Amino acid sequence: MNTTPHPPSRTDDELARLDFTVLLRYGLTAPAGPRRTALFGDGVAGAAVVLDRLGTQPRSVAFLADTVRAGGLAYAAELPEPLPRPEAAAVVRAWLQAATELVGGVAADDTAARWLRAVASVIELRQLERARG
Repeated sequence: MNTTPHPPSRTDDELARLDFTVLLRYGLTAPAGPRRTALFGDGVAGAAVVLDRLGTQPRSVAFLADTVRAGGLAYAAELPEPLPRPEAAAVVRAWLQAATELVGGVAADDTAARWLRAVASVIELRQLERARG
C-alpha cells in the first residue's frame, strides 16, 4: 500500500500563479525527488496554463525545446523572440534566464528541453479538449 499522500488538486488559476522561475531554479538540477516532481508535475501544468492563455501554439514551445536541446539554455535565453507572441516570449524569456543562472551544463539543458516538451504536450491536450467541446 502506498502511504504517500496525494498532492492537493489545484485550479488553473492556482497553477498559473506558481513561481516558475523558482521551480526551474530548484528543480532543474535536482535529483529525482520532490523538487523534480514539482517541476514536472504542477510546474508543467501551470506553465501550460500560462502559455495556453497567451495563445501559444504547442509547436512553438516544442520548437523552443528543440532549440534549447541543440543550443543550450543560454543561447535560447538570448533569442530575440523565443516564442512568436511578444507576451509569451517575455514570460518564457524570464523562465529561460532563471534556468541559465544554474551551473547545470548539458544535463540542465536537456532537462529544460524535456520540461518544455512536456509543457507543449499539455498545451496540445488542453487545446484538443477545448476543440471537442
